[in-house]
Amino acid sequence: METVNVRLVVLIAFLVIISTTTVTAHIGDFDEVWQKRAADAKNAALRACHPNPEKVTDTLNHEVHKSFEGGNNTRRNLRKGECTATNPIDRCWRCNSNWADNRMRLADCGLGFGQETTGGKGGKIYVVTDPSDNDMVNPKPGTLRHAVIQEEPLWIIFAHNMAIRLNEELIMTSNKTIDARGVNVHIASGAGITVQFVHNIIIHGLHVHDIKVGNGGLIRDSVSHYGFRTRSDGDGISIFGATNIWVDHVSMSKCSDGLIDAIMASTAITISNSHFAHHNEVMLFGASDSHSDDKVMQITVAFNHFGQGLVQRMPRCRWGFFHVVNNDYTHWLMYAVGGSKNPTIISHGNRFIAPPDINSKEVTKREYSPQSVWKDWTWRSQDDLMMNGAYFVESGDPNVDLSNKFVINAKPGKYASILTKFAGPLPCIEGKPC
Repeated sequence: METVNVRLVVLIAFLVIISTTTVTAHIGDFDEVWQKRAADAKNAALRACHPNPEKVTDTLNHEVHKSFEGGNNTRRNLRKGECTATNPIDRCWRCNSNWADNRMRLADCGLGFGQETTGGKGGKIYVVTDPSDNDMVNPKPGTLRHAVIQEEPLWIIFAHNMAIRLNEELIMTSNKTIDARGVNVHIASGAGITVQFVHNIIIHGLHVHDIKVGNGGLIRDSVSHYGFRTRSDGDGISIFGATNIWVDHVSMSKCSDGLIDAIMASTAITISNSHFAHHNEVMLFGASDSHSDDKVMQITVAFNHFGQGLVQRMPRCRWGFFHVVNNDYTHWLMYAVGGSKNPTIISHGNRFIAPPDINSKEVTKREYSPQSVWKDWTWRSQDDLMMNGAYFVESGDPNVDLSNKFVINAKPGKYASILTKFAGPLPCIEGKPC
Protein backbone atom coordinates (compact mmCIF):
# COMPACT_ATOMS: atom_id res chain seq x y z
CA MET A 1 0.00 0.00 0.00
CA GLU A 2 2.85 2.35 0.88
CA THR A 3 4.49 1.67 -2.50
CA VAL A 4 1.24 2.46 -4.29
CA ASN A 5 0.92 5.75 -2.39
CA VAL A 6 4.48 6.74 -3.27
CA ARG A 7 3.80 6.03 -6.93
CA LEU A 8 0.60 8.04 -6.76
CA VAL A 9 2.43 11.04 -5.25
CA VAL A 10 5.10 10.83 -7.95
CA LEU A 11 2.43 10.65 -10.67
CA ILE A 12 0.56 13.66 -9.27
CA ALA A 13 3.80 15.63 -8.99
CA PHE A 14 4.66 14.77 -12.59
CA LEU A 15 1.25 15.90 -13.82
CA VAL A 16 1.55 19.16 -11.89
CA ILE A 17 4.97 19.78 -13.45
CA ILE A 18 3.60 19.08 -16.94
CA SER A 19 0.57 21.33 -16.36
CA THR A 20 2.73 24.16 -14.99
CA THR A 21 5.15 23.82 -17.90
CA THR A 22 2.27 24.08 -20.36
CA VAL A 23 0.84 27.19 -18.73
CA THR A 24 4.18 29.01 -18.29
CA ALA A 25 5.86 27.86 -21.53
CA HIS A 26 9.58 28.49 -21.16
CA ILE A 27 9.15 31.16 -18.47
CA GLY A 28 11.67 30.00 -15.88
CA ASP A 29 10.47 32.49 -13.26
CA PHE A 30 6.71 32.97 -13.51
CA ASP A 31 6.82 36.12 -11.41
CA GLU A 32 4.13 38.73 -10.76
CA VAL A 33 4.86 40.47 -14.08
CA TRP A 34 4.21 37.31 -16.09
CA GLN A 35 1.25 36.41 -13.89
CA LYS A 36 -0.38 39.76 -14.69
CA ARG A 37 0.37 39.36 -18.39
CA ALA A 38 -1.22 35.91 -18.37
CA ALA A 39 -4.35 37.17 -16.59
CA ASP A 40 -4.65 40.16 -18.94
CA ALA A 41 -4.17 37.89 -21.95
CA LYS A 42 -6.95 35.55 -20.84
CA ASN A 43 -9.37 38.48 -20.52
CA ALA A 44 -8.26 39.82 -23.90
CA ALA A 45 -8.96 36.44 -25.51
CA LEU A 46 -12.48 36.39 -24.14
CA ARG A 47 -13.09 39.89 -25.51
CA ALA A 48 -11.56 39.12 -28.90
CA CYS A 49 -13.49 35.88 -29.49
CA HIS A 50 -16.21 36.72 -32.03
CA PRO A 51 -19.72 35.64 -30.90
CA ASN A 52 -20.72 34.88 -34.49
CA PRO A 53 -17.67 33.57 -36.36
CA GLU A 54 -19.70 32.88 -39.49
CA LYS A 55 -20.06 36.64 -40.01
CA VAL A 56 -16.28 36.92 -40.16
CA THR A 57 -15.97 34.16 -42.75
CA ASP A 58 -18.80 35.71 -44.74
CA THR A 59 -17.08 39.12 -44.80
CA LEU A 60 -13.86 37.61 -46.13
CA ASN A 61 -15.69 35.69 -48.86
CA HIS A 62 -17.59 38.85 -49.83
CA GLU A 63 -14.35 40.82 -50.19
CA VAL A 64 -12.84 38.12 -52.42
CA HIS A 65 -15.85 38.29 -54.74
CA LYS A 66 -15.63 42.11 -54.83
CA SER A 67 -12.00 41.91 -55.95
CA PHE A 68 -13.13 40.02 -59.06
CA GLU A 69 -16.03 42.31 -59.92
CA GLY A 70 -16.60 45.63 -61.66
CA GLY A 71 -13.72 48.09 -61.76
CA ASN A 72 -11.63 45.85 -59.52
CA ASN A 73 -11.67 42.85 -61.83
CA THR A 74 -8.39 41.14 -61.01
CA ARG A 75 -7.90 39.45 -64.35
CA ARG A 76 -8.56 42.65 -66.32
CA ASN A 77 -6.07 44.61 -64.21
CA LEU A 78 -3.49 41.89 -64.66
CA ARG A 79 -3.86 42.19 -68.44
CA LYS A 80 -3.65 45.97 -68.33
CA GLY A 81 -0.63 45.88 -66.02
CA GLU A 82 -2.27 48.37 -63.67
CA CYS A 83 -1.84 46.29 -60.54
CA THR A 84 -0.69 42.74 -59.95
CA ALA A 85 -2.52 42.25 -56.64
CA THR A 86 -4.82 39.25 -56.89
CA ASN A 87 -6.75 39.13 -53.62
CA PRO A 88 -8.58 41.70 -51.46
CA ILE A 89 -5.92 42.02 -48.75
CA ASP A 90 -3.27 42.89 -51.32
CA ARG A 91 -5.52 45.13 -53.39
CA CYS A 92 -6.05 47.26 -50.29
CA TRP A 93 -2.45 48.57 -50.41
CA ARG A 94 -0.25 47.11 -53.16
CA CYS A 95 -1.61 49.21 -56.01
CA ASN A 96 -0.48 52.46 -54.39
CA SER A 97 2.94 53.56 -55.64
CA ASN A 98 3.36 55.58 -52.43
CA TRP A 99 3.08 52.53 -50.17
CA ALA A 100 6.51 53.27 -48.62
CA ASP A 101 5.36 56.75 -47.54
CA ASN A 102 2.16 55.34 -46.08
CA ARG A 103 3.27 52.03 -44.62
CA MET A 104 0.66 52.08 -41.89
CA ARG A 105 -2.08 51.78 -44.51
CA LEU A 106 -1.36 48.05 -44.29
CA ALA A 107 -3.01 47.98 -40.87
CA ASP A 108 -6.38 48.78 -42.50
CA CYS A 109 -6.19 45.80 -44.84
CA GLY A 110 -6.57 42.73 -42.65
CA LEU A 111 -9.39 40.24 -43.13
CA GLY A 112 -10.55 37.17 -41.26
CA PHE A 113 -10.37 36.71 -37.52
CA GLY A 114 -7.30 38.93 -37.26
CA GLN A 115 -9.01 41.81 -39.05
CA GLU A 116 -8.94 44.14 -36.02
CA THR A 117 -5.15 43.87 -35.76
CA THR A 118 -3.43 47.23 -36.23
CA GLY A 119 0.06 46.46 -34.92
CA GLY A 120 2.09 49.60 -34.41
CA LYS A 121 -0.27 51.91 -36.30
CA GLY A 122 -0.22 55.39 -34.83
CA GLY A 123 3.18 54.91 -33.28
CA LYS A 124 6.64 55.96 -34.37
CA ILE A 125 8.67 54.37 -37.14
CA TYR A 126 11.62 52.41 -35.72
CA VAL A 127 14.38 51.66 -38.23
CA VAL A 128 16.46 48.54 -37.59
CA THR A 129 20.01 49.34 -38.69
CA ASP A 130 22.00 46.57 -37.03
CA PRO A 131 21.45 42.81 -37.68
CA SER A 132 23.41 41.72 -34.59
CA ASP A 133 21.84 40.03 -31.56
CA ASN A 134 24.56 39.78 -28.95
CA ASP A 135 23.06 41.00 -25.67
CA MET A 136 19.86 39.35 -24.45
CA VAL A 137 19.42 41.54 -21.36
CA ASN A 138 20.52 44.94 -22.67
CA PRO A 139 19.92 44.82 -26.42
CA LYS A 140 21.77 47.33 -28.53
CA PRO A 141 19.71 50.25 -29.93
CA GLY A 142 19.10 49.79 -33.64
CA THR A 143 18.67 46.00 -33.35
CA LEU A 144 15.42 44.13 -33.86
CA ARG A 145 15.51 42.88 -30.26
CA HIS A 146 15.76 46.45 -28.97
CA ALA A 147 12.79 47.46 -31.14
CA VAL A 148 10.35 44.73 -30.09
CA ILE A 149 10.77 45.24 -26.31
CA GLN A 150 9.77 48.91 -26.33
CA GLU A 151 6.59 49.75 -24.42
CA GLU A 152 4.95 52.06 -26.96
CA PRO A 153 3.39 51.15 -30.35
CA LEU A 154 6.06 50.94 -33.05
CA TRP A 155 6.12 50.32 -36.79
CA ILE A 156 9.44 48.51 -37.25
CA ILE A 157 11.18 48.66 -40.64
CA PHE A 158 14.69 47.81 -41.86
CA ALA A 159 17.37 50.13 -43.26
CA HIS A 160 18.71 47.56 -45.71
CA ASN A 161 18.81 43.86 -46.53
CA MET A 162 19.94 41.80 -43.58
CA ALA A 163 20.19 38.29 -42.16
CA ILE A 164 19.46 38.16 -38.43
CA ARG A 165 20.54 35.15 -36.39
CA LEU A 166 18.71 35.36 -33.09
CA ASN A 167 20.82 33.98 -30.27
CA GLU A 168 17.68 33.32 -28.23
CA GLU A 169 13.94 33.61 -28.85
CA LEU A 170 12.79 37.13 -29.79
CA ILE A 171 10.13 38.06 -27.21
CA MET A 172 7.73 40.73 -28.50
CA THR A 173 5.67 43.31 -26.63
CA SER A 174 2.19 44.41 -27.70
CA ASN A 175 1.31 46.89 -30.46
CA LYS A 176 4.14 46.18 -32.85
CA THR A 177 4.47 45.76 -36.61
CA ILE A 178 7.52 44.10 -38.13
CA ASP A 179 7.45 45.33 -41.73
CA ALA A 180 10.15 44.05 -44.11
CA ARG A 181 8.71 45.52 -47.32
CA GLY A 182 11.29 47.00 -49.65
CA VAL A 183 14.20 44.95 -48.29
CA ASN A 184 15.17 41.31 -47.97
CA VAL A 185 15.20 40.25 -44.30
CA HIS A 186 15.93 36.71 -43.12
CA ILE A 187 15.42 35.43 -39.58
CA ALA A 188 17.54 32.32 -39.90
CA SER A 189 19.92 29.82 -38.33
CA GLY A 190 19.06 30.84 -34.76
CA ALA A 191 16.04 31.07 -32.47
CA GLY A 192 12.53 32.11 -33.55
CA ILE A 193 9.91 34.74 -32.74
CA THR A 194 7.82 34.46 -29.55
CA VAL A 195 4.46 36.23 -29.25
CA GLN A 196 3.45 35.42 -25.67
CA PHE A 197 0.66 36.96 -23.57
CA VAL A 198 0.56 40.04 -25.83
CA HIS A 199 -1.85 41.55 -28.34
CA ASN A 200 -1.95 43.46 -31.59
CA ILE A 201 1.01 42.16 -33.60
CA ILE A 202 1.60 42.30 -37.38
CA ILE A 203 4.48 40.34 -38.91
CA HIS A 204 4.93 41.06 -42.61
CA GLY A 205 7.45 40.21 -45.29
CA LEU A 206 10.01 38.13 -43.39
CA HIS A 207 11.88 35.04 -44.53
CA VAL A 208 11.94 32.71 -41.50
CA HIS A 209 13.89 29.48 -41.87
CA ASP A 210 16.35 27.06 -40.30
CA ILE A 211 15.17 27.98 -36.80
CA LYS A 212 16.92 26.19 -33.93
CA VAL A 213 16.06 25.36 -30.34
CA GLY A 214 17.17 28.16 -28.01
CA ASN A 215 19.24 27.42 -24.91
CA GLY A 216 17.33 29.78 -22.65
CA GLY A 217 18.81 31.99 -19.95
CA LEU A 218 18.22 35.61 -18.97
CA ILE A 219 16.27 37.40 -21.71
CA ARG A 220 14.69 40.84 -21.67
CA ASP A 221 10.98 40.78 -22.57
CA SER A 222 10.24 44.50 -22.07
CA VAL A 223 12.12 47.68 -21.24
CA SER A 224 11.25 47.25 -17.55
CA HIS A 225 11.55 43.48 -17.15
CA TYR A 226 13.76 40.52 -17.89
CA GLY A 227 13.83 37.00 -16.52
CA PHE A 228 15.03 33.46 -16.87
CA ARG A 229 13.75 31.44 -19.83
CA THR A 230 14.06 27.71 -20.33
CA ARG A 231 14.89 26.19 -23.72
CA SER A 232 12.63 27.35 -26.57
CA ASP A 233 11.02 24.78 -28.89
CA GLY A 234 12.40 25.94 -32.20
CA ASP A 235 9.13 27.21 -33.68
CA GLY A 236 9.44 29.79 -36.43
CA ILE A 237 6.66 31.89 -34.88
CA SER A 238 5.25 30.83 -31.50
CA ILE A 239 1.90 32.43 -30.61
CA PHE A 240 1.09 31.72 -26.96
CA GLY A 241 -1.91 33.20 -25.16
CA ALA A 242 -1.94 36.09 -27.64
CA THR A 243 -4.75 37.93 -29.43
CA ASN A 244 -5.15 40.01 -32.59
CA ILE A 245 -2.23 38.60 -34.53
CA TRP A 246 -1.73 38.93 -38.30
CA VAL A 247 1.05 37.10 -40.15
CA ASP A 248 1.16 38.16 -43.81
CA HIS A 249 3.48 37.58 -46.80
CA VAL A 250 6.08 35.55 -44.91
CA SER A 251 8.13 32.64 -46.22
CA MET A 252 8.81 29.82 -43.76
CA SER A 253 10.70 26.53 -43.90
CA LYS A 254 12.95 24.13 -42.00
CA CYS A 255 12.25 24.95 -38.35
CA SER A 256 13.11 22.59 -35.50
CA ASP A 257 9.49 22.35 -34.32
CA GLY A 258 6.50 24.00 -36.00
CA LEU A 259 6.52 26.78 -38.56
CA ILE A 260 3.66 28.56 -36.77
CA ASP A 261 2.17 27.32 -33.48
CA ALA A 262 -0.82 29.10 -31.91
CA ILE A 263 -1.72 27.69 -28.50
CA MET A 264 -3.05 28.43 -25.00
CA ALA A 265 -6.23 30.31 -25.96
CA SER A 266 -4.63 32.44 -28.64
CA THR A 267 -7.36 33.90 -30.84
CA ALA A 268 -8.31 36.57 -33.41
CA ILE A 269 -5.55 35.43 -35.77
CA THR A 270 -5.11 35.63 -39.54
CA ILE A 271 -2.32 33.89 -41.45
CA SER A 272 -2.37 35.06 -45.06
CA ASN A 273 -0.44 35.39 -48.32
CA SER A 274 2.43 33.23 -47.07
CA HIS A 275 4.54 30.46 -48.56
CA PHE A 276 5.43 27.33 -46.62
CA ALA A 277 7.84 24.61 -47.72
CA HIS A 278 10.25 21.86 -46.60
CA HIS A 279 8.84 21.06 -43.20
CA ASN A 280 7.10 18.26 -41.32
CA GLU A 281 4.63 19.68 -38.79
CA VAL A 282 3.60 22.98 -40.37
CA MET A 283 0.95 24.58 -38.12
CA LEU A 284 -0.39 23.55 -34.72
CA PHE A 285 -3.49 25.34 -33.42
CA GLY A 286 -4.09 24.16 -29.87
CA ALA A 287 -1.43 22.12 -28.08
CA SER A 288 -3.44 19.88 -25.76
CA ASP A 289 -6.66 17.89 -25.81
CA SER A 290 -7.02 18.79 -22.11
CA HIS A 291 -6.84 22.58 -22.56
CA SER A 292 -10.51 23.44 -23.10
CA ASP A 293 -9.76 27.19 -22.89
CA ASP A 294 -8.77 26.80 -26.55
CA LYS A 295 -12.49 26.86 -27.37
CA VAL A 296 -12.05 30.62 -27.85
CA MET A 297 -9.50 30.03 -30.60
CA GLN A 298 -10.58 31.53 -33.94
CA ILE A 299 -8.09 31.51 -36.82
CA THR A 300 -8.25 32.33 -40.53
CA VAL A 301 -5.80 30.67 -42.93
CA ALA A 302 -6.20 32.44 -46.30
CA PHE A 303 -4.42 32.88 -49.65
CA ASN A 304 -1.39 30.80 -48.65
CA HIS A 305 0.66 28.41 -50.78
CA PHE A 306 1.55 25.12 -49.12
CA GLY A 307 4.44 24.01 -51.30
CA GLN A 308 7.22 21.49 -51.72
CA GLY A 309 8.48 19.20 -49.00
CA LEU A 310 5.56 19.56 -46.57
CA VAL A 311 4.32 16.54 -44.65
CA GLN A 312 1.35 17.33 -42.37
CA ARG A 313 -0.51 19.85 -40.16
CA MET A 314 -1.64 22.53 -42.61
CA PRO A 315 -3.12 23.11 -40.02
CA ARG A 316 -3.72 20.64 -37.18
CA CYS A 317 -6.53 22.03 -34.97
CA ARG A 318 -8.11 21.56 -31.55
CA TRP A 319 -11.25 22.96 -29.89
CA GLY A 320 -11.81 26.23 -31.79
CA PHE A 321 -13.20 27.59 -35.07
CA PHE A 322 -10.94 27.56 -38.13
CA HIS A 323 -11.62 29.05 -41.56
CA VAL A 324 -9.29 27.61 -44.20
CA VAL A 325 -10.04 29.57 -47.36
CA ASN A 326 -8.63 29.97 -50.88
CA ASN A 327 -5.28 28.33 -50.18
CA ASP A 328 -3.29 26.34 -52.72
CA TYR A 329 -2.15 22.94 -51.45
CA THR A 330 0.25 21.61 -54.04
CA HIS A 331 2.19 19.20 -51.81
CA TRP A 332 1.75 17.03 -48.74
CA LEU A 333 3.07 13.60 -47.79
CA MET A 334 0.66 12.46 -45.02
CA TYR A 335 -2.39 14.76 -44.92
CA ALA A 336 -3.26 18.46 -45.16
CA VAL A 337 -5.88 19.39 -42.55
CA GLY A 338 -6.29 17.52 -39.27
CA GLY A 339 -7.41 17.81 -35.69
CA SER A 340 -8.88 16.46 -32.48
CA LYS A 341 -11.24 17.56 -29.68
CA ASN A 342 -14.14 18.72 -31.82
CA PRO A 343 -12.75 21.71 -33.73
CA THR A 344 -14.98 23.39 -36.31
CA ILE A 345 -13.12 23.42 -39.63
CA ILE A 346 -14.63 25.17 -42.64
CA SER A 347 -12.66 24.53 -45.83
CA HIS A 348 -13.67 27.08 -48.47
CA GLY A 349 -12.46 27.32 -52.05
CA ASN A 350 -9.07 25.65 -51.61
CA ARG A 351 -7.21 23.65 -54.23
CA PHE A 352 -5.96 20.29 -52.96
CA ILE A 353 -3.54 18.38 -55.20
CA ALA A 354 -2.98 14.96 -53.67
CA PRO A 355 0.45 13.26 -53.68
CA PRO A 356 1.08 10.17 -55.82
CA ASP A 357 0.97 7.86 -52.78
CA ILE A 358 -2.41 6.07 -52.85
CA ASN A 359 -2.42 6.01 -49.03
CA SER A 360 -2.17 9.80 -48.71
CA LYS A 361 -5.00 11.02 -50.94
CA GLU A 362 -7.23 12.01 -48.03
CA VAL A 363 -7.00 15.71 -47.20
CA THR A 364 -8.24 15.22 -43.63
CA LYS A 365 -7.10 13.34 -40.55
CA ARG A 366 -8.88 12.91 -37.20
CA GLU A 367 -6.69 11.95 -34.27
CA TYR A 368 -7.29 10.23 -30.93
CA SER A 369 -11.01 9.66 -31.54
CA PRO A 370 -13.07 6.88 -33.11
CA GLN A 371 -15.55 7.61 -35.88
CA SER A 372 -18.38 7.31 -33.39
CA VAL A 373 -17.01 10.48 -31.79
CA TRP A 374 -15.65 12.53 -34.71
CA LYS A 375 -18.76 12.00 -36.82
CA ASP A 376 -20.33 14.86 -34.86
CA TRP A 377 -17.49 17.33 -35.47
CA THR A 378 -18.30 20.07 -37.99
CA TRP A 379 -15.76 19.67 -40.78
CA ARG A 380 -17.08 20.95 -44.10
CA SER A 381 -15.68 21.36 -47.58
CA GLN A 382 -17.37 23.92 -49.83
CA ASP A 383 -16.24 24.79 -53.35
CA ASP A 384 -12.87 23.09 -52.86
CA LEU A 385 -11.10 21.79 -55.96
CA MET A 386 -9.89 18.20 -55.51
CA MET A 387 -7.16 17.02 -57.88
CA ASN A 388 -5.13 13.86 -58.41
CA GLY A 389 -7.56 11.82 -56.31
CA ALA A 390 -7.71 14.14 -53.29
CA TYR A 391 -10.81 13.82 -51.11
CA PHE A 392 -12.11 15.54 -47.98
CA VAL A 393 -14.01 13.46 -45.40
CA GLU A 394 -16.75 15.69 -44.05
CA SER A 395 -18.46 15.27 -40.69
CA GLY A 396 -21.18 16.88 -38.60
CA ASP A 397 -24.94 16.78 -38.90
CA PRO A 398 -25.67 16.28 -42.63
CA ASN A 399 -29.10 17.84 -42.16
CA VAL A 400 -27.67 21.20 -41.09
CA ASP A 401 -27.68 23.61 -44.03
CA LEU A 402 -24.51 25.67 -43.66
CA SER A 403 -25.50 27.84 -46.61
CA ASN A 404 -27.76 29.71 -44.19
CA LYS A 405 -24.69 30.66 -42.17
CA PHE A 406 -22.28 31.27 -45.01
CA VAL A 407 -24.57 33.48 -47.06
CA ILE A 408 -21.84 34.33 -49.55
CA ASN A 409 -19.99 31.30 -50.85
CA ALA A 410 -16.22 31.39 -51.18
CA LYS A 411 -14.57 31.89 -54.54
CA PRO A 412 -14.24 28.34 -55.93
CA GLY A 413 -11.02 26.39 -55.62
CA LYS A 414 -10.19 26.85 -59.31
CA TYR A 415 -9.24 30.44 -58.41
CA ALA A 416 -6.85 29.43 -55.60
CA SER A 417 -3.74 29.60 -57.78
CA ILE A 418 -4.65 33.17 -58.81
CA LEU A 419 -5.45 34.30 -55.27
CA THR A 420 -2.15 32.88 -53.96
CA LYS A 421 -0.02 33.97 -56.93
CA PHE A 422 2.12 36.32 -54.84
CA ALA A 423 2.35 34.30 -51.62
CA GLY A 424 5.51 34.96 -49.64
CA PRO A 425 7.60 38.15 -49.27
CA LEU A 426 7.11 40.65 -52.09
CA PRO A 427 9.92 42.35 -54.06
CA CYS A 428 8.57 45.83 -53.36
CA ILE A 429 10.37 48.86 -54.81
CA GLU A 430 9.77 52.32 -53.39
CA GLY A 431 7.90 54.62 -55.76
CA LYS A 432 6.20 51.77 -57.61
CA PRO A 433 3.12 49.64 -56.93
CA CYS A 434 4.28 46.63 -54.98
